[in-house]
Amino acid sequence: MKITISTKLCKFTIDVSSQEPILEIKNKIQRLLGIPAQSQTLTVWDWELIDGLDLEDYPLISEGANINLSTTSAKMKITVKFSARKMEVEAEQSDTVGRLREKIHMMERTPMRRMALFFNGAEMEDDSRSLREYGVGGGGEVVVLMKAMGEATSRRVAVVVQTSATLMDGARIPVEMKDSSRVGEVREMLVERNLLPLDEYILIHKQRIMREEFSLRWHGVESGDILYVFKGSVSRPAL
Repeated sequence: MKITISTKLCKFTIDVSSQEPILEIKNKIQRLLGIPAQSQTLTVWDWELIDGLDLEDYPLISEGANINLSTTSAKMKITVKFSARKMEVEAEQSDTVGRLREKIHMMERTPMRRMALFFNGAEMEDDSRSLREYGVGGGGEVVVLMKAMGEATSRRVAVVVQTSATLMDGARIPVEMKDSSRVGEVREMLVERNLLPLDEYILIHKQRIMREEFSLRWHGVESGDILYVFKGSVSRPAL
């Protein structure tokens, strides 16, 4: 018989027998969607289907029945391999490729736009797709190749500079610049155009303090992003 599996994002049908073990149904879903069986919860009319039972133990389930699928996010460790070293990164299968790229950037300070991520020989090009969609699971190895500087063509990005509540009453300032512009140049431009009062400022992107000597591209800034600005300065220890 056919039953319908419903998630928050989609519905699909699978063929089962009335004596089908619940665990086998979860294994089928894992083969179809890549969701580990142990992370799945199947329910019908708010009754959870238990792994040790069969479909025939649930008289409510018949031809065309609708079964709800929910998942619990499970942390996993994947290996990120550079040309000369490896490191472990903790992630979830629901994490996007873009999120993984951010984690690598935070740990290694590697320019996000220069990273090419590969899994099983195929490049993971779409930052909006999840690791699950690319088949990345616990213990998997993601290879990082660095694009040459010339491959990262300069382009313009449109961002919003958001001030703090104590600075210009939380103003939102639209700005468009080349992504090759350094953070220091962005700050100087805001002051020179009288968009900000003359003072010292720090810029923050995605909860990280931006480094003045590095470009917007290096920080992974994209059009539509928000850069938060606060009065202050950053002192870095001498090497």
